[in-house]
Amino acid sequence: MQQVNYTKAGLWMLGAIFSFVLMAISGRAIQVEMNTFELMLYRSTVGFLIVLVALAASPKGFAQIRTSRFDLHLKRNIFHYTGQNLWFFALMLVPLSQLVALEFTNPIWVALLAPFLLGEHLTRARIFGAILGFIGVLVVAQPGSSPLEIGHAAALASAICFALNTIFTKRIMAHDSVLCVTFWMTLIQALLSLGLSAPGGIPLPSLAVMPWIFIVGLTGLTAHYALTSALTYAPATIVAPMEFLRLPLITAVGALLYGEELRVAVFVGAAIIIAGNLVNMRTGKPRIPA
Repeated sequence: MQQVNYTKAGLWMLGAIFSFVLMAISGRAIQVEMNTFELMLYRSTVGFLIVLVALAASPKGFAQIRTSRFDLHLKRNIFHYTGQNLWFFALMLVPLSQLVALEFTNPIWVALLAPFLLGEHLTRARIFGAILGFIGVLVVAQPGSSPLEIGHAAALASAICFALNTIFTKRIMAHDSVLCVTFWMTLIQALLSLGLSAPGGIPLPSLAVMPWIFIVGLTGLTAHYALTSALTYAPATIVAPMEFLRLPLITAVGALLYGEELRVAVFVGAAIIIAGNLVNMRTGKPRIPA
C-alpha cells in the first residue's frame, strides 16, 4: 500500500487543477472555429497518439489494452463523451465560475445514483447532502434574479454524465490499468467524434488554433492522470476537497481574460455544494460490483 504523503497529493492536485483550467481556456479558443464534436475529434486524436507513445514506452507494452470488460468501457465512454460535449457547450454560454460550481455537484449525483447502480442504501446523510447540493445549485444559478439559460442545464447535465462516468470508471479499474482505460477512452471517443463530425465536413484548424488543440488534448490526459496520482498518496476524503480550489482560480481567469463579473452568490452556492459533498463523503465508500 502506498504511504500517505499529503505534500505529493497536494502537488498532484495542483497539477490537475491547472490542467482543468487550461482545458477551459483552450476549449473557448477552439470553439471560435469549431463545434464541440469537432473539438472532441481533435482532442481525442491528440490524446490517442500520446497514449500510443506511452504504451510503446511502457514495459508491458500493448498487452495492456486487452480487456475482458469492453462493455464497461463502451458504457463509460458514452456517458463521458456526452458529458464532455455538454461541458464544452456550456463553456461558451455561462461564466466559468458558474460552470465549475455546477460541476461540483458531480459527487452528489454519484451518491444519488449509487443505490440504483451499485446496490447502495440511500441514507439520510446522502439525502441531506443532496438537498444541500441542490440548494447550492439554486444559489449559483439564481433563478428569478437572472434568467436560467440552456448553458446552466447543459452544465448540470454534464455533471450527471460525469457522475455516471465515475461509477463506471471505478468498476473498470477493478479489471484494467490506467493506460488501458485511456487507450479505449481516446479511441472510442475519436470514433464517435468522427461519426458525428463527418456529415458536416471536418474543418482544418487555423495556425492560431493549432496550439490550443494540442493543449486541450494534453490536458485531457494530464488532468485525470494527476487526479489519479493524488489519490495514490492520500485518501479521497483529503484529495476531493483540494479540487474546490479550482473555483477561485477559474473565477480569477474568467475575470482577467474574459471580463466576467465576480459574483458573491457563486461562492456562497459553491460553499453549500461543497458542504453537501463533505456530508456525502462521511457516508463511506460505495461498494463497486464487478
